[in-house]
Amino acid sequence: MTSLEQLNILWQKGCDFLGVEKALMGGAMSWVSERHLVSAISNAGGFGVIACGAMSPDLLETEIKATQALTKKPFGVNLITMHPDLQDLIEVCFKARVGHVVLAGGLPPKEALKDLKEKKIKVLCFAPTVALAKRLVRNGVDALIIEGHEAGGHIGPVSTNVLAQEILPEITEVPVFVAGGIGRGHSIVSYLEMGASGCQLGTRFVCATECQAHPHFKKAYLRASAREAVVSVQLDERFPVIPVRALANRGMKDFLDQQRALIAEVDKGQRDLKDAQLEIEHFWAGALRKAVVDGDIESGSLMAGQSVGMVTKEQSVREILEELVEEACGRFEGNSLL
Repeated sequence: MTSLEQLNILWQKGCDFLGVEKALMGGAMSWVSERHLVSAISNAGGFGVIACGAMSPDLLETEIKATQALTKKPFGVNLITMHPDLQDLIEVCFKARVGHVVLAGGLPPKEALKDLKEKKIKVLCFAPTVALAKRLVRNGVDALIIEGHEAGGHIGPVSTNVLAQEILPEITEVPVFVAGGIGRGHSIVSYLEMGASGCQLGTRFVCATECQAHPHFKKAYLRASAREAVVSVQLDERFPVIPVRALANRGMKDFLDQQRALIAEVDKGQRDLKDAQLEIEHFWAGALRKAVVDGDIESGSLMAGQSVGMVTKEQSVREILEELVEEACGRFEGNSLL
């Protein structure tokens, strides 16, 4: 049996679920995971995922149609559960015949999950604990993604390695995809051997030639080491800010300054606590666009996972996926350290 045949056996469950040749998902990154990158990942045999983020239903419909014009292969859409128009966004996905939806940002509302199931759309959800993973499966979720602390953007407190050890042995009914800090094929094989059905990568695709991120944003990635991808700090327990991993820059300092200013206003009774919390959360959305679209890498947000140190050159998506598969196959041939 060849090394490629061995790899195909390991991730067959994931490939069948996604309808692809390689059970490798593109992580949904706001302002980054749009039509060009998503279609390129799918055309190369992986599974691209559109980052809906704060898009309106009309904008999402336009993005889906534009992606479908660039690829005939399967791709998914990532929807934020807290989006005020979540049900309308689901309807857009249904009408556009999107086969898979990834729900992120919290527990999926029961009505949203029911609607997706009735529409025969396959649902993937993030599971940060074993208990939640089991609950999601009982509620009818079709697949899970476990994403560790090493990932970029909004993150949880537990590492990918520990989450995989906790969850993979316990969840066998549905496919489980592992994410967070994955940059090479050797790591992918390790998680497949532990029971994963595939993996999700985000940071690795930012410097793909098809990615439309600003050249300055990409250069920041190419220069960065793993230790430069740091986690934002919460200054006050009254403001339970979800930690964000990004490259250290002035934007990180600005985030701390904003927290201090808002905390002072709340303490003086000049601002409502809930309003201040909302403004803190909105900081990252604007800061990320500033970096990805406008190229402001000083005050914008350079969200990146710790695998950024393994991003050393700009490559096509196809080259990236081929490299990952070659490294994975090398693991079977005893060349995992070469």
